[in-house]
Amino acid sequence: MEDNLEKRKKRLINGLKKIDPDVDEDDVLLLFSTDLSMDSRIETGYVVMGQSMLSVYTGGQKKEFLLSEISEIRYTAGFGCVTIECVQNGSDVILCRSTMAKLHEVSVICKQMNRHIGGRPIELREDKDLENVCPKCGRPYTDRNRICKHCTNYRGNIKWLWSIAKPEWLKIGLATLMILGSALISMLTPKINAIMVDGYIKSSDPVSLTWQSFALVVLALAGAEIASRLINMIRNAATAYAGNNISKRLRKSVFEKIESLSFGKVSKQQTGELMERVSGDTEVIRQQITGMIPELVYQFFIIIAVSVIIFRFDWRLGILIFIPIPFVFFGFYSFWGVTRRNYHKQWTKNSRVSTILHDIFNGIRVVKSFGMEHKEAERFDRSAKEVSDISIKNDVFFSIIAPLLNFAIGIGEFFLLYYAGNKILSGEMTLGVMTQFATYVSLIYGRMRWFANIPRRLISFVTSLSKICELLSEEPDIRDKEDSTVSEISGNISFDHVSFGYEDSSDVLRDISFDIRKGEMIGLVGKSGTGKSTLINLLMRLYDVDDGAIRIDGTDIKDIPQDVLRRNIGVVLQENYLFRGTIFQNIAYAKPDATRDEVIAAAKVSGAHSFVMKLPDGYDTYIGEHGQTLSGGEKQRISIARAMLHNPKILILDEATASLDTETEHDIQEALKKLTEDRTTIAIAHRLSTLRNATRLIVLDKGRIAEIGTHDELLRKKGIYYGLVMAQRQMSKMSEVKSKKCSG
Repeated sequence: MEDNLEKRKKRLINGLKKIDPDVDEDDVLLLFSTDLSMDSRIETGYVVMGQSMLSVYTGGQKKEFLLSEISEIRYTAGFGCVTIECVQNGSDVILCRSTMAKLHEVSVICKQMNRHIGGRPIELREDKDLENVCPKCGRPYTDRNRICKHCTNYRGNIKWLWSIAKPEWLKIGLATLMILGSALISMLTPKINAIMVDGYIKSSDPVSLTWQSFALVVLALAGAEIASRLINMIRNAATAYAGNNISKRLRKSVFEKIESLSFGKVSKQQTGELMERVSGDTEVIRQQITGMIPELVYQFFIIIAVSVIIFRFDWRLGILIFIPIPFVFFGFYSFWGVTRRNYHKQWTKNSRVSTILHDIFNGIRVVKSFGMEHKEAERFDRSAKEVSDISIKNDVFFSIIAPLLNFAIGIGEFFLLYYAGNKILSGEMTLGVMTQFATYVSLIYGRMRWFANIPRRLISFVTSLSKICELLSEEPDIRDKEDSTVSEISGNISFDHVSFGYEDSSDVLRDISFDIRKGEMIGLVGKSGTGKSTLINLLMRLYDVDDGAIRIDGTDIKDIPQDVLRRNIGVVLQENYLFRGTIFQNIAYAKPDATRDEVIAAAKVSGAHSFVMKLPDGYDTYIGEHGQTLSGGEKQRISIARAMLHNPKILILDEATASLDTETEHDIQEALKKLTEDRTTIAIAHRLSTLRNATRLIVLDKGRIAEIGTHDELLRKKGIYYGLVMAQRQMSKMSEVKSKKCSG
């Protein structure tokens, strides 16, 4: 079976042949389609790269360029359109334009074209969808997961859910037996009622009746009711145990799946959506497993059993009763597609509300600082109104449809009254028998009315199950090597011709190569956007490199288990995250089994011990979310203590003192000196003076290494680093002058 990339290539070539029948299919290496002319008209065009030529089809014309004259192909995302251009003999040449819908496809293919121009092999990855359409049905994707809701494998989803529910089969089996017992009692009760009516209430010889026999009938009814109640109690207990255990496994599976995904994949998800899947969707599934599914078994059993009784008694009566049912089920089928789409929209809008709430609550300090409470309230109200509108639409739809379907179901009751009434008048049926069958008919129609309300519950269940299965079907893009034997690392690092770009688009880092020996401190320097943070993200393997390799102690980090890698790397960031809990818990997060003495020793080295002991509860002091009850310097000291307790072989400092005042920064620097002793350290610093003591400095510019050397060596070169240092010194002088004027 052909893969999606080959299918895409053939489809595009078939479209290209309509414009240029003479195109050599075997010479085509890469191509993408455009949908906008140079004068902003909707028009199909193509950019095709062969072995030695670049061909552009636009405006009914074909332009050709020698690849030997092209140094780069690039794109620019403007306002509503994408412009594709190339650098030919040092000059920029505009090739074509496209709408923003083609941005992802253009970015991916342009990067691969540049690889071919640079003499590197083309590496289009199968797990990257180039177009925003489903390869199976051709419909556009409706969410960022690129999973088509029209091609959802419902059977596979149910099969997976059964694998989750299978360990509870004994409880589910017990609940099913109880349901069948309850159904049998429900069918026995009408027979007892018929005996009471015909044998006692409407008896032809009431004098011969005894109170003892009548009491037995009453006791039989009471016994049936008591048995039904006991059976329901056992059933409810069994389904409660089973449902909650299944819910626990579902949440565990979803949470572990989210944790297994790479940082890149998780960061693309909205927080509200992830929270909805972990809590909301699993709860919906639990409710339906413990509520709807057992009830479904009960209702089906009642319908089948009662139908057999009615048809055995009088097949004509059975036909009259069941006449409306096919029309009702046809109505269900007709409305299924509409209701499914509407509930999918409702789920999406609900998750959006959760995301907005998460953003507002987490950023409440910023909201209040800028006085944006009213604006945020308006934003929340707009989103809540969208949820309300779609919910009203769904509820009104069912409030109209459900009564109509219920009325259609109930038409058979009128047939029963007419048919049974004639039978009674002619003496062919007793009142008790009519009462018995009226009860049976009400049982059937009660079940049908229950089925009339099931679509909205079933669609909610299917939507939640599909959303969970969508997430679980995500393939981890960062995997451990199965046969890895690496368990410890020393700290020698090597970047070997590393290139990387987010989302397969243009490279952020290009051909990066340098070595770090164990115990060295390397400073990363460069303007914003030059790839400094990306470089350390690659070292921590939050992303995998596109080209080249990163090695630690001579071993590619792809061959080192992620837990071993992360265990030996410590990070101190500019904005370190502190969890809700005590100071002790936050420091011990790096080593959960740490003793109190170890935590205190780490806090003393970082300088945190002195201020912690001044707090009312010391290390047991509870800090709020994100550590908002602490100052920036205090939070940073706790973060350093956490890193110290982690005792890593490799230390990463990412703007660790950028947001601190000069005095606090000096204290933190002293703590960092102790932390970096005998450790391989990579530091990114906003204040270049803090990197003065680094073994070497690496200056990045436009994703490439521009300069390498010590602080003094780079100053003597008077290159990029020299310019950055001089600019900072000038800014410092200006700040001092302003301070003197203000104080004067």
